[in-house]
Amino acid sequence: MGLFLSVYMGPLKLSIQSSPLFVFAGIIFSHTSRLFAIRLAEASCSVIEVARKRERGAESRMLNNLTRGGLMYRAGVTMLSSATSSSSSAALSSSWKSKSPRFLSSGVFSGGASRNRVAFPVRFHRALSVRCFASSGGSDRIQVQNPIVEMDGDEMTRVIWSMIKDKLILPYLDLDIKYFDLGILNRDATDDRVTVESAEAALKYNVAIKCATITPDEGRVKEFGLKSMWRSPNGTIRNILDGTVFREPIMCGNIPRLVPGWRKPICIGRHAFGDQYRATDQVVKGPGKLKMVFVPEDGSAPEELDVYDFKGPGVALAMYNVDESIRAFAESSMAMALAKKWPLYLSTKNTILKKYDGRFKDIFQEVYEANWKQKFEEHSIWYEHRLIDDMVAYAVKSEGGYVWACKNYDGDVQSDLLAQGFGSLGLMTSVLLSSDGKTLESEAAHGTVTRHFRLHQKGQETSTNSIASIFAWTRGLEHRAKLDKNEKLMDFVKKLESSCVNTVETGKMTKDLALLVHGPKVSRDVYLNTEEFIDAVASNLQSKLN
Repeated sequence: MGLFLSVYMGPLKLSIQSSPLFVFAGIIFSHTSRLFAIRLAEASCSVIEVARKRERGAESRMLNNLTRGGLMYRAGVTMLSSATSSSSSAALSSSWKSKSPRFLSSGVFSGGASRNRVAFPVRFHRALSVRCFASSGGSDRIQVQNPIVEMDGDEMTRVIWSMIKDKLILPYLDLDIKYFDLGILNRDATDDRVTVESAEAALKYNVAIKCATITPDEGRVKEFGLKSMWRSPNGTIRNILDGTVFREPIMCGNIPRLVPGWRKPICIGRHAFGDQYRATDQVVKGPGKLKMVFVPEDGSAPEELDVYDFKGPGVALAMYNVDESIRAFAESSMAMALAKKWPLYLSTKNTILKKYDGRFKDIFQEVYEANWKQKFEEHSIWYEHRLIDDMVAYAVKSEGGYVWACKNYDGDVQSDLLAQGFGSLGLMTSVLLSSDGKTLESEAAHGTVTRHFRLHQKGQETSTNSIASIFAWTRGLEHRAKLDKNEKLMDFVKKLESSCVNTVETGKMTKDLALLVHGPKVSRDVYLNTEEFIDAVASNLQSKLN
């Protein structure tokens, strides 16, 4: 059974410090409190509501009482935050109450319910803002002037997300976090409104750091008892931020590459709008004519095009894109290339799709000539269009060191090819950059690692690669440092990233990387488990900071 705590915080901005560890992602009970919670949950599975206090002093006393009660013991479970109206609170409470038995069995919340831990979700009816700091002296922490948006996620990545914050982020940064829980149950409880609100917050604060999330299919809908098969949160966020997804490998010298000539990273930008992914397709059942018709809104005559005269069964597809999105794609691609001081290549098949792909080519050239050519030349970099087949051949024989802008389908395929060519999806960063280059959302390129999470739920040891999730934090914080001109934060980010790479290069790695280095038959002594690896990175980071 799981308990549900609803704390009405209003506009209160929290500054919380606890010892030994700061509580942000959630609450785990001390031994006595856990036993009490289990008995209470089994007896009633009741919904606990802590009434909102009118005065800040009363709110502070309430939090202190919770702390003394042993609730704020260590980071691990979840604060569920979204701006929901008071009229929906009763429905939400009912929803969570009905789902509470699944908290323990599903382990969706950080820390799950493996062995002796109890998941205790907390619901806030406003986006939670927490000033995060460790229990060590404040003078040692780096001050981060402006907030970042945190988007929590699901399954094994949610578990390691908490470890990363506790051991690699919060002890070193005085950081204002705008927290949104994008875990599958909270998206369901809020009718996916929390995803929209998190993206809107990202636009407001310009930096978002996202944990991997579940995109539900039929099996997941049944597993969690979802009200609907919700859309991919990544797709929703992309549409609101209107940007380009860039993926780039994390280079470790001792991890073998399938393409040994790739000595520098290749950053691939995917135009994540339209084309096949918003197409209309159809199975044609028999002979007939396929036509495409465009009806102008101004009342002028429709345009009708003959597509094909079917003599028998077949298939048909109609897809589209828009100038506004293509232009935003061009702007964000050029902003990324300039930021990295790397050349930019756009790949299309304009020799075949003369009008469709030709439009991409023309708009990119217009944007480059109007806004970027002089800036590129000042840094001795360039923009060039290439045919997709020519670009693929060039990519394989190149040494890397450039940004590759791809249409939607090409980017989907080629980004996975690059990930494997450089070693692993576990060594791949992913950032979504807005067209003006101001707003960035970072995340790991991989999924929620369900298979490892099933082992974690059973209390078994896991060896989950956390590098991409660590780099999700560093790339988001790097963007915050650039916007704020915060040199201390930038130095911290570089040291954390180098700590990850150095840890692997000294032979301390998770099982997936050990398999690449040592082959398919690896013994337990050549790799670290999930927490051991993060501890090794933390030790390396501490040495660099000292």
